Amino acid sequence: MKPFTSLGTSIILRLEMDVRKVNFVDIATAVGKANGDIVAMDVVQSSNEVTVRDYTINTKSRPQIDDVINNIEALPGVEIITVSDRTFLSHIGGKIEVRATRPIQNREDLSRVYTPGVASVCEAIAKDQSKAYKLTIKSNTVAIVSDGTAVLGLGDIGPYAAMPVMEGKAMLFKQLAKVDGFPICLDTKDTEEIIETIVRMAPAFGGINLEDISAPRCFEIEKALRERLDIPVFHDDQHGTAVVILAGLLNALKIVGKDIKDCKIVVTGMGAAGVSCTKILLSAGAKQVIGVDRDGILSRSVTYENPIWEEVSNITNPDNLQGELKDALIGTDVFIGVSRGNILSKEMVQTMAKDPIVFAMANPNPEIDPEEAAGVVRVLATGRSDYPNQINNVLCFPGIFRGAFDCRATDINEEMKVAAAHAIASIISEEELNEQYIIPSVFNDRVVKNVRDAVVNAAIKTGVARKVPRDKRKKKTAE
Repeated sequence: MKPFTSLGTSIILRLEMDVRKVNFVDIATAVGKANGDIVAMDVVQSSNEVTVRDYTINTKSRPQIDDVINNIEALPGVEIITVSDRTFLSHIGGKIEVRATRPIQNREDLSRVYTPGVASVCEAIAKDQSKAYKLTIKSNTVAIVSDGTAVLGLGDIGPYAAMPVMEGKAMLFKQLAKVDGFPICLDTKDTEEIIETIVRMAPAFGGINLEDISAPRCFEIEKALRERLDIPVFHDDQHGTAVVILAGLLNALKIVGKDIKDCKIVVTGMGAAGVSCTKILLSAGAKQVIGVDRDGILSRSVTYENPIWEEVSNITNPDNLQGELKDALIGTDVFIGVSRGNILSKEMVQTMAKDPIVFAMANPNPEIDPEEAAGVVRVLATGRSDYPNQINNVLCFPGIFRGAFDCRATDINEEMKVAAAHAIASIISEEELNEQYIIPSVFNDRVVKNVRDAVVNAAIKTGVARKVPRDKRKKKTAE
């Protein structure tokens, strides 16, 4: 029986090897035949006859892992002791922790941070709740809230299984923007229960990041929270995706020499991301956006039970086109897919306008295979890391919350999102910009700062900032 393995890009095989029958070259050959790559080897124990070694092997898929195992099992004198997925190993014990910001070394320290000293701080906040921003963690802490109903490409896997994703989000907040994020996975799918739970816990947080909540409930939850809370509420699946798509599109349009106001843009997949993407495109100046979902083009000639579709049909498709995706694509400048894989053919792309731009965001399989798109698409972006121009939400949400927290914003409005998109796009200079490079790396250290600055400026301009950060005050004085 084969040892249990799980999907991952890197595994560790512990092998017991009879040195008289097999050697490293044999192992490397077996791995290479499966297109795997040995990146490390560690000796666990060794004798003149038997050696136990850990081989770290990079792979790309579960079938490839199975091929590696099969090839090694076929070798004489080799026994596979364990197969460890490095992704699983990195999650053991969780990925985040809580640390004190100052030590408690003696009784006086204890009396200051806890009783009796803490009482005076509590009384100060009781008299003026705004002091919680200065005297507690509220000013820099975001709740990362999910019910586990729309996790990555996994769907409704529940709150327990959603926790690793939310922990990962907290890691990104901290490392990239020095924002403290805490994962909160709710064991309910009831919309009202989710809203009420978040409202009741909001005093402890400076912002709410909604994550992986299925549509259309996510729209109702976000709307209600924005109305009831005076802290930023941001549904990353909607707005994060939309911001980064707009950023990439702004640069792609520079390459083809087109203005967003003159472009015909088709967005397919009218879920959370598709609807938000449609709205941000309109906010950015697009005049002709056409929404398409499983039943075809959203049109004012049709009444939809889904209130979100009804709303979208009334603000898009100015020519009131009807039909299927292939009908919408004729003469289109830009295709944005946030739906499902392999729905866009090469022949359909060939009906688009000159120099077509295609953002095929479905994961793991894009709406069109990048190899098929080559030669017919001028600029291609996907949601995958193994192709150029990856559209990744990590480019926006850390900087957006950093900016919102720094100016103590009451909301993250459309102007702040558009500003964030322009900030991301501006990272790439005219000299650097090309078809293979329209979006910066998530590790570019200028991204968070640029997004933060743009968000703060937009918040101040639109009146949702409750304070002007010191760096903005200095700049204003200098001017």
